[in-house]
Amino acid sequence: MRRCFIGLACSLVLVGPLKAQPAPADDWPGVGNDPGCMRYSTLDQIDRANVARLKPAWTYHTGELDEEGGGKTIECTPIVIDGVMYVTTALLKVVALDAATGAEIWKFDPLKDHPPAHSLASGGVNRGCAYWSDGQPGGARRILHGASDGRLFSLDAATGKLDPSFGEGGIRDLRKELAPKVASLAYGPTSAPVVWKDTVVLGFSCGEGPGIAAPGDVRAFDVRTGAQLWSFRTVPVPGEFGNDTWEGESWKGRGAANAWGGLSVDARRGLIFAGTGSAAFDFYGGDRPGDNLFANCTLALDAATGRRAWHFQTLRHDLWDHDLPTYPNLITVEHDGKKLDAVAQVTKTGYVFLFDRETGKPLFEVRDQPAPASEIHGERAAATQPVPVKPPPFAVQALDESNATDIGEANRAFVLEKLATLKTGAPFLPPSPQGTVVMPGYHGGANWSGASFDPTTGRLYVNSNNVPNILTMTESKAEDVLKNGPYGFTGYHQFLDHEGYPAVKPPWGVLNAIDLNRGDIAWQVPLGEHPELTARGVPRTGTETFGGSIVTAGGLVFIAGTKDERMHAFDKDDGRLLWEHPLPAGGYATPSTYRAKGRQFVVIAAGGAGKLRTRAGDAFVAFSLPE
Repeated sequence: MRRCFIGLACSLVLVGPLKAQPAPADDWPGVGNDPGCMRYSTLDQIDRANVARLKPAWTYHTGELDEEGGGKTIECTPIVIDGVMYVTTALLKVVALDAATGAEIWKFDPLKDHPPAHSLASGGVNRGCAYWSDGQPGGARRILHGASDGRLFSLDAATGKLDPSFGEGGIRDLRKELAPKVASLAYGPTSAPVVWKDTVVLGFSCGEGPGIAAPGDVRAFDVRTGAQLWSFRTVPVPGEFGNDTWEGESWKGRGAANAWGGLSVDARRGLIFAGTGSAAFDFYGGDRPGDNLFANCTLALDAATGRRAWHFQTLRHDLWDHDLPTYPNLITVEHDGKKLDAVAQVTKTGYVFLFDRETGKPLFEVRDQPAPASEIHGERAAATQPVPVKPPPFAVQALDESNATDIGEANRAFVLEKLATLKTGAPFLPPSPQGTVVMPGYHGGANWSGASFDPTTGRLYVNSNNVPNILTMTESKAEDVLKNGPYGFTGYHQFLDHEGYPAVKPPWGVLNAIDLNRGDIAWQVPLGEHPELTARGVPRTGTETFGGSIVTAGGLVFIAGTKDERMHAFDKDDGRLLWEHPLPAGGYATPSTYRAKGRQFVVIAAGGAGKLRTRAGDAFVAFSLPE
């Protein structure tokens, strides 16, 4: 049996099992709350009994809808430290707000005040900022903001002014170390940095198409000066571990394999954790034969040196853009009567991989599943793919006649007619000229919104999408082969019925509760609603979602993310929908919760727009119980 897990002994001081420690209750100091990104709060002022009374307490409008470039989605998770909230906007501003009232304290505009020299990678999306303090009373406190044009800003947390000792006048040009031939290409962070001691660590967004691209390396910098401390190469060069998984010289100029979805930190062990994306080009790998490490890997890196502690590749030779789109959750589970520190990685393919945090060994068996061969000339798909035995998949794995849509006779007939022309019916079907149904689709399964974890129960909460795509490959014209490679694709096409609904049987959006102690799915409920279908008598279908969950000691899972533009609270024990409230625009972000002036708040960015193409918004909305 082929093994995916490979550990590497390194100079780490490892300690025994540690109980997961949530962040201080009043604050939400990182996008994942605690450094390990459980997204759990011990606050319980809002609970099952009173959540139905939640009302908007304040709303902050960024005012960007009227600005040039306005109307972009907001994917930021607000962070809260000592009663001050820090958010990033659709146009990459950083704003400090009074967390109790939403009143603006200061605003920093990197694009207007310090115009970028390069375009914004991934459309300029940003999922939040990070906080660092020297730990001394009255000492240095900084907000670290990575922009997708390839810059890192260090701001005084009290004033929003640039730190003159960091980089060049408070700005670190992250392209400085790049080779000249890639330094002007798409490159920059889109997810929040993480902090370990006096080190700030970033993942990057970069090119994923045919041709040369900037590297997807994970990089670390001195939080005081901006000096680079280390860089981990995600596409290894000759002489480095993993280079033999890139046959010939296929590693050269290779983009992606990047931790664009963010990072998590084991502060005690000194480990940085990342989930990496697919290697470029997303859908054709004939020019990159081999398994392609460290693409599609959960990575554990020494926070002091960047050396690899261990890795596990969850998908070999990716041909479907099935990135690991989010940071791993660092959690504690109970197996065989013992508490174990673990790493949970949710995937676009709809699985949870669970690892021992120190060694990377899977805590549930992972089997090599035979996978279909490719019919594309020159393409060599992986013969097997790793599939965990437990927990079972939380997203639909294939589409055929048995699970084609059933929301109406005409809808089903349309889908079945189209389905007869496509390659479908099995997981890991490679792309084809005929057209291949990709299930889960490019948006998952899980996406960048990731998962939350309740340390008191061992349950993981993850929202998933069941929306198939059709992937059709085309042979390049002779004059385009040198630039684009021998094959391209016809574009990002969802498989929809004649009314625009997904071709698969509902639910299309699901909130899942997964017991990681037992490896079972505790419950699954539809997430979101198409009101026009409900009016036709169709049971609640869920909608495609962008934006994740948090879980609280009050017995609640909070999540927005749905196309119906609502905020929701579910009972974490059984999945009952206890409360929902309309938003001024879709909440395509992950919320946070905190306490200010004695009141617990739940806040969500309501930016709309984005991949769900709903109306644009410019709001951050904070909910609380009536005073």
